[in-house]
Amino acid sequence: MSIFDAIRGQFIDIIEWNEPAQNDILAYRFPRRNNEIKMGAKLVVREGQKALFVNEGKLADVFSPGTYTLTTQNLPILANLKGWKYGFESPFKAEVYFLSMRQWTDQKWGTQNPIMMRDAEIGPVRVRAFGTYAFHVGEPATFLRQLVVTDPMFETFEISNQLRNVMVSRFADAIGQVKIAVLDLAGNYDKVAKGAMEVMRPDIAALGLELTTFLIENISLPPEVEQALDQRAKMGVIGDLGRYTQYRTAEAIGDAAKNPSGMAGLGGGIAAGMAMADQMRGAMAGAANSGGVGGPPPIPGAASYYVAIAGQQQGPFDIDTLAAKLKDGTLTRDTLVWKQGMANWIAAGQVAELANLFAAMPPPIPGA
Repeated sequence: MSIFDAIRGQFIDIIEWNEPAQNDILAYRFPRRNNEIKMGAKLVVREGQKALFVNEGKLADVFSPGTYTLTTQNLPILANLKGWKYGFESPFKAEVYFLSMRQWTDQKWGTQNPIMMRDAEIGPVRVRAFGTYAFHVGEPATFLRQLVVTDPMFETFEISNQLRNVMVSRFADAIGQVKIAVLDLAGNYDKVAKGAMEVMRPDIAALGLELTTFLIENISLPPEVEQALDQRAKMGVIGDLGRYTQYRTAEAIGDAAKNPSGMAGLGGGIAAGMAMADQMRGAMAGAANSGGVGGPPPIPGAASYYVAIAGQQQGPFDIDTLAAKLKDGTLTRDTLVWKQGMANWIAAGQVAELANLFAAMPPPIPGA
């Protein structure tokens, strides 16, 4: 090596950063070590990068993509800090940071603990959520001052936890402000995400970053609440409990016919199923009446009777309903009825409490 080569090695001629194909580097300090940058050196800033010159801890000049020959003319701030009032051609020392300005996509966020919210329909409920977001460096100078400082290689993992904490906190605020019912959240992810994005942008901008995308992939309820909602949906699908019972009974008969040994207990099973269905119908009717749906609740102490029509038990019916069935011919004096406290089924005409219903009705024609 000649003496000229040795002297040339003391100075930096080309300043550039070739980003690796697979990397998570947001900021990279050019490895100057103890070498000096000479005037007239080449600075290469590629697309998606910015170069920042720092002199003795103070930010100086910022360069956008392009190729530059370093002179006092294109280093005005550094020239002022160095005191180059009348030009200067000697080598100088300065730190050069390259920032990756590209967009960082597919970043994950999610709630580690459930978020409590008050739903208008369900009441207090806990929800979890997760999704993805994207960001990029929005303000290089702020980013350098707030996060990079003197780090020679600043990577995304160094800020990911802080960003996730900001997003979860602001997401909790946003989901409370939009006031959308839990059952309607699935159809309003975009609305909730946009509201959350606006709330969290100022906090992220304070770090010199800009949030470009915020997506919600899922908002879920605790398993026990989801199970209760599934049961509620099942009851809505079943609809008419009487028809559902008849359908299941017909299925049971068909299955039992294929297995002769199962016929023995079929009768008892059908009877038990019918009794349970009657109880459920009565309970549902009582709940509907007590809730004010379909009319006022029954008068306290009013009698309700079960009626045997076409060989099947129906009811219970109050006195007004029995009167209507009397008019349409469904109920007659000979129709068997039963209510709580009666030992056996009795003809309606023999029940004293129902005597007034038949008072206006003529007796059967003799010999008819």
